[in-house]
Amino acid sequence: MAGPSPAMTRRGVKDVGASPPTRPTTRYDFSRKYWLFAVPAVVAILAVIVFPWLFTLYMSTQDWKIGGGSAFIGWSNYAILFQDERFLEAVGRTFWFTALAVVLPVMLGVAAAVMFHREFPFRGILRSIFTMPMMATPVAVALVWTMMFHPQLGVLNYLLSLVGIPPQAWVYDPSTVIPTLVMIEVWQWTPLVMLIVLGGLASLPREPYESAIIDGANAWHLFRHITLPLVWPYVMIAVMLRTIDALKVFDNIFVITQGGPGTASETMNIFLYLQAFQFYKLGYASALVVVFFIIIVVLSLLLLYARQRSKWNA
Repeated sequence: MAGPSPAMTRRGVKDVGASPPTRPTTRYDFSRKYWLFAVPAVVAILAVIVFPWLFTLYMSTQDWKIGGGSAFIGWSNYAILFQDERFLEAVGRTFWFTALAVVLPVMLGVAAAVMFHREFPFRGILRSIFTMPMMATPVAVALVWTMMFHPQLGVLNYLLSLVGIPPQAWVYDPSTVIPTLVMIEVWQWTPLVMLIVLGGLASLPREPYESAIIDGANAWHLFRHITLPLVWPYVMIAVMLRTIDALKVFDNIFVITQGGPGTASETMNIFLYLQAFQFYKLGYASALVVVFFIIIVVLSLLLLYARQRSKWNA
C-alpha cells in the first residue's frame, strides 16, 4: 500500500502544527476604574497635608487664643510679626546657627570621608564608632551634653583645667551659647555627611588617579583637581539635607537652654513654641508657621537650583 504523498504529508504537518485561529477579544477600557486605586492616597494627602495647611492659613488670619474666642483680623498677625524685634532677632539667630551647623559638619565630614576611604588597620571598627553619634536620640544627646556643660560639675571644664585653660561658661553665656549648640550639631551629624560623601568616593573611577600619578601629581593635587570635582554632587546633597535639618532643630536647643540665657539661643522654632504653648497666641503662632514654611521652601528651591547648576571649577 502506497504511503501518503509528500504533498499530503506537508499539508498534514502544516495543518497539525498551525495554531488555531484567534478570535478577536473585546477591548475593555479600565481607565474609569484606575482612579479607585488613587483614592486612598488622595484622601491621605488631603487629610494629612492639605487640610492642616489650609487650617493653619485660616488660623493665621484670626486673633485666636486658648481659652478665648477667635476674631477675624486679616493679615494683622503678619504685620505685627514683621514689626516684632524679638522675631527678627530669632530669624537672624536661626540663619547664623544654620550656617555654622551646615558648613562645619560638611567640611569635617568630607575630611573624614577622605580619611576613611583609605585602607588602614581597624578601619571598619573605627568607622562604626565614628557613626555612633548620629544613632542617638536628640533628647538623650541633649541631656548628656547638659551635664557636660555644667560650670562646676561638667567634665568639659575639668578637661580644660588639665591643660591650663580656664573654665568656660558654655551655654550659660550669651556670647558662646550658639557656638556651643553648634558644637553638638557638628558632633552628631558630621558622620551623616561622611557616609554620604563616602558613598560618592566609592563610586569614583581609578583611571584619572592613575594618569595623574604618572604625571607627578601629589596628594593635594589629586584631591583638589580630581576627588573634589567628582564628589561635589554628593557634597551638595549633604548640604541640602543639613540645611533643611538645621533650620528645624528644636530638641537640643529646647532641652539644653530653652532659648536662654535670656533670648540668646531663641531660634524661630523656640520662638514659635513659646508663642503657641506658653503665651497661647495660636493665631500669631500660625502666622509664624506660614512664614517659616515659606522660608524653608525658598531655601530648598535655591539649594535644588544650586545643585543642578553647580560644577566644581578645578
